[in-house]
Amino acid sequence: MSSNKELQALKEKYVAAGAASPNEQFADHAKNAELWDADGKRMIDFAGGIGVLNLGHRHPKVVEAVKAQLDKVMHTCQTVMPYEGYVKVAEKLSQIVPVRGHAKVMLANSGAEALENALKIARAATGRTNVICFDGGYHGRTFMTMAMNGKVNPYQTDFGPMPGTVFRAPYPVPYHGVTEDEALRGLKMVMKTDANPKDTAAIIIEPILGEGGFYAAPHTFLKAIREICDEHGIIMIADEVQSGFGRTGKMFAIEHSGVEPDMMTMAKSMADGMPISAIVGTDKIMDSCGPNSLGGTYTGSPTACAAALAAMKVFEDEDILGMSQRLGEKLQSRFADWQDRFSHVDNARNVGPMAAFELVTDKANREPRADLAAAVTKKAKEKGLILLSCGMYGNTIRFLMPVTIEDDVLEEGLKIVEEALSEVS
Repeated sequence: MSSNKELQALKEKYVAAGAASPNEQFADHAKNAELWDADGKRMIDFAGGIGVLNLGHRHPKVVEAVKAQLDKVMHTCQTVMPYEGYVKVAEKLSQIVPVRGHAKVMLANSGAEALENALKIARAATGRTNVICFDGGYHGRTFMTMAMNGKVNPYQTDFGPMPGTVFRAPYPVPYHGVTEDEALRGLKMVMKTDANPKDTAAIIIEPILGEGGFYAAPHTFLKAIREICDEHGIIMIADEVQSGFGRTGKMFAIEHSGVEPDMMTMAKSMADGMPISAIVGTDKIMDSCGPNSLGGTYTGSPTACAAALAAMKVFEDEDILGMSQRLGEKLQSRFADWQDRFSHVDNARNVGPMAAFELVTDKANREPRADLAAAVTKKAKEKGLILLSCGMYGNTIRFLMPVTIEDDVLEEGLKIVEEALSEVS
């Protein structure tokens, strides 16, 4: 087996700089919330592959399902020769995803593909072209999704002009000076100044910003968007790529509000590590595209579908949502203690275990300190913990550990965070 040093040399020689991780550790094997690198060093995982592993690394029932599928068929391209897994995943998603009316499904490979196809479908269904997104939103790295992202660096940097007819409205983040009323006024102003409602196909929103900082949209704001979409015949799309599949104590974050969008996108923890995503929408909307207008060679692959079906069965059998809610309560309590103890920890927040806090100069002026966030994640890594920062200002520490994390491993990881916070202060 190659060492971290040997693999790093290969990475530097052969992997494109824009795609290369700055991390000089290389994963060798993992189980639930623990990972071991190529040199045998154990790491606690509070990142979960950026929200992909809500059920943990290599959940036994998901691994078993994938292995069983490998003995049957690995690929046919479902548009050439369909198979049971694809239609069974579609059936299950139609039953659990809270869109309006009877739902139909398209499967894809990634979150960005899901968003690209959602907008294609919305344009076909409405005959319109505009899309309205929000500051701080993150939707992917393809050209259209880069244009929809509410953050320039590093996603749009160096890549030239973005596709047009994408417009942006404020996302309500009162802590950073954008109230719900101001955000709603900004959305309405965008529709007066740039995105004429009669030309607008969709409004796309993350119910809880992911890369943008784990800020939750107020339920009243989501209801207002629903009303605006109804008034103007605009399709409401909820992007649940990061917030879906148990991350917030419910299967989908939008469920907390009671709002039913016309369409939803999902990926990440849908199959506990296998590459798959989905667009789920009301049947009339989803059927608006012509024959062979949607698809892709690998979309909804047999192995990924097997993993997705197994993962959704685990949610039913193992009280994953209950575990998620209890984990959220533990994090909320610990964050409140840190906010009291550390002058630079502020705005602790969570919806279930989709949890975060900010590092600031002090609580009075709230000046973001991205340097402190970087120092905390660096110290955590040195102590054996994988931890991520995010946010428009780079000063948010976010938590995406598996919902299935064992209590002793959780406590060990939280102590590392606490030590790092103490040291940077």
